Amino acid sequence: MPRFSHTIDSHAYAFASLKELLAKATPPRSGDVLAGVAAASARERVAAQLALADVPLLTFLNEALVPYEDDEVTRLIIDSHDRAAFAPIAHLCVGDFRDWLLDDATDTALLAQVAAGVTPEMAAAVSKIMRLQDLVLVARKCRVVTSFRNTLGLAGRLSTRLQPNHPTDDATGIAASILDGLLLGSGDAVIGINPATDNVAQVVSLLQLLDAVIDQYQIPTQSCVLTHVTNTLEAIRRGAPVDLVFQSVAGTQAANRSFGIDLALLAEGRAAALSLGRGTAGQNVMYFETGQGSALSAGAHHGMDQQTCEARAHAVARAFQPLLVNSVVGFIGPEYLYDGKQILRAGLEDHFCAKLLGLPMGCDVCYTNHAQADQDDMDALLTMLGVAGCNFIMGVPGADDIMLGYQSTSFHDALYARRVLGLRPAPEFEAWLARMRITDAQGNLSAALPSAFQAALLRLDD
Repeated sequence: MPRFSHTIDSHAYAFASLKELLAKATPPRSGDVLAGVAAASARERVAAQLALADVPLLTFLNEALVPYEDDEVTRLIIDSHDRAAFAPIAHLCVGDFRDWLLDDATDTALLAQVAAGVTPEMAAAVSKIMRLQDLVLVARKCRVVTSFRNTLGLAGRLSTRLQPNHPTDDATGIAASILDGLLLGSGDAVIGINPATDNVAQVVSLLQLLDAVIDQYQIPTQSCVLTHVTNTLEAIRRGAPVDLVFQSVAGTQAANRSFGIDLALLAEGRAAALSLGRGTAGQNVMYFETGQGSALSAGAHHGMDQQTCEARAHAVARAFQPLLVNSVVGFIGPEYLYDGKQILRAGLEDHFCAKLLGLPMGCDVCYTNHAQADQDDMDALLTMLGVAGCNFIMGVPGADDIMLGYQSTSFHDALYARRVLGLRPAPEFEAWLARMRITDAQGNLSAALPSAFQAALLRLDD
């Protein structure tokens, strides 16, 4: 007998498992079609969504999508579930949960109170029956604040990761991009480099470069070289100035194994960074990236839809109290998110689910050049994420990452979002911008080159 069903115009649609129901209820995306788990028609999708709305939240605690004994992510989700935090919503079904989230009485404090009681599968389920405006409204009510050398995630703020990537890790090219970004008010979330090579010596060299810049100008921000956690551990052993430990994470043990990681290794990385004591405002030392489709690309999705897998990746991140988490929403390619419409929906879903779970979520608003998307699509997603209270976005010179070969958001895009939505940088960084005369008394960019950076510009010219 089918576990779940719904009838439309005398046709009964049946779904054999919770996993199948979640997959068939998912709004359209190419990755689920590729995986063979998507609904066969719009009518079947609606039937699945209506059936899903009637599922009690308690069901998600009693039916694991990946067996407990086979998957350490499942064990993490179940073993860390907070029953006391879950109590205020324990009586609800998925549809009622949506109504509860949208209720004006459900405020920021109440959402923070229940976050530890929400499992990623619950978050994914409710997102599947929500409109875009619902995802924005609820995420806006969620507020997750973290700190290292500054304070991120406060209301009315939008931070940026200054991303000065270079195809050969050339120090002059990286320095030029950093200067450009700082002078355009970018870099309060982190100055983070994707290295062109995972050579540990090169990683150490880049860390020293970033540390020297931050120290010279006394910038209240943090640095990160986005290399594998094992490289960062070796860099720490060599005495490198590591602020944040970076790692891409996924929603199943097998997918994380394909990245060369497990939960124990992430815990080792966090402990190593904490031992350095480099934070001045706080000690959130981890930076995670996620992306819909990563588990499927590794053949490790266990028949789940990609958005549910993504929400499970958020549970991995949540376990390590990160400073930053972001979805590289359109980076993996059109095999998983085909066009601008799918990327827009996925970005808002990822942000909503992560915020609901209590994560300091940002987004790399991006696409690859072979996707059916363009910068207008990214403008729409950027604006909606800004309204939704996104913690941070990327700042890439010209929005074109010349090392990774994809399109993201520029320093100017961040300025647009801040101006049109009345948002500001992190408070410590905002004060630094004024002190360095990068911005004036009204917070606008100064017309003249600040004197502190004139010598640096001359060195770059040489």
